[in-house]
Amino acid sequence: MRHITRRILVLVAVMLFALPPCTFAITTDSTTVVSLITCAPGRDIYELEGHTALRIRDTQNDYVVNWGLFDFDAPNFVYRFVKGETDYMCGAIPTDIFLSHYMRAGRVVTEQVLALKPEETAKVVSAVQNNLLPQNRVYRYNYVKDNCSTRPLSILSSAIDDSLRLAAPPPSITGVEPTFRSIMRSYHRNYPWYQFGIDLALGSGIDYPLTKIETTFAPDLLMRQMEFAAAGNRPIVARQNILSSGVDVTEPPTPWYLTPLAIFSILFLITFAITKFDLWRRNISRWFDALIFTAFGLTGCVITFLVFISSHEATSPNLLILWLNPFCLFVPALIWVKRCSGFLIWYQIVNFAAICVMIILMPIMNQSLNLAFIPLWACDLLRAWSYIHITKCERKRRNLYRIRYSGYSSYR
Repeated sequence: MRHITRRILVLVAVMLFALPPCTFAITTDSTTVVSLITCAPGRDIYELEGHTALRIRDTQNDYVVNWGLFDFDAPNFVYRFVKGETDYMCGAIPTDIFLSHYMRAGRVVTEQVLALKPEETAKVVSAVQNNLLPQNRVYRYNYVKDNCSTRPLSILSSAIDDSLRLAAPPPSITGVEPTFRSIMRSYHRNYPWYQFGIDLALGSGIDYPLTKIETTFAPDLLMRQMEFAAAGNRPIVARQNILSSGVDVTEPPTPWYLTPLAIFSILFLITFAITKFDLWRRNISRWFDALIFTAFGLTGCVITFLVFISSHEATSPNLLILWLNPFCLFVPALIWVKRCSGFLIWYQIVNFAAICVMIILMPIMNQSLNLAFIPLWACDLLRAWSYIHITKCERKRRNLYRIRYSGYSSYR
């Protein structure tokens, strides 16, 4: 139902900004008011940091300008999103229709009425109308650098001649030294599998210390910083109103036993038990290695695509490619062929060394790790070592057997 409602909103917005420009012509007189609208975090993963829009109203018009319009059902949307070629749209929609969507979802909508001078208001309205033109309304979306929050902030900052001074973001959300990843983890704390995927896909490009402006990629943080922002000595927010009351609609915390760390810790215990059994019987559980390295290899194909093909700047460099890469697929492909055991020994030696190098380099290159990686690394290292050890021991045993058998034959 939420997806149907969202598609209706997109359709209405597209129809409205497809109308002639005069439809949304606003007279920038003393009655024109500009507000920053912030919608509280929602249930879906693309709503977890909230949403930002601008409200512009006068005696005759009252509409919300929104830079977060997209159609998830558009052709190749997921592929284009992963590749970094997602196009979002700017659209205008009557305020009452905009609010009705969030009221039905039970999400809080906060309005911060801005204390702009008449000339600043005129600049904001002019910039918005320019954004709504057919040739300008579509833009290349970037999750942290160019989104529904950064666009309206850029317009406001330009309108007041870049003199906007934001308040410091709350350390309870951002941490002492905020990074894109630390802020994401704060908002995604109840969605550990989503954050696990982000930590796999995005490299050290989201781990550098952020400025105040950069932290505003999260709409909820922008609202908190705007509350005490100033332009010179003038507070930029005249008053703050709640347009729609609601509750926290995000998912409840994931039970600890269903988190990635718990699940992969159990996987490590299984891996340890199978490895111990293999050492006892001096044989490799090929089926298990085939399964686990197929998962590593397929994940590695995605990471390789993100590093070398995707235009997302945050996906490269990513040190995890030393661990998760298409070469992992050598194991399920060749482990059943005895003549390939020598090649796989060398592969596992290189694989073992690469993981150790990655672990050493991660703090040096300032790439933050997800704790759920640790049991997975342990699984990989343990199976690599066991394959090398058992295969070499088996070769030595066979060679010794051949020598003894050859000596016995000569004696005969």
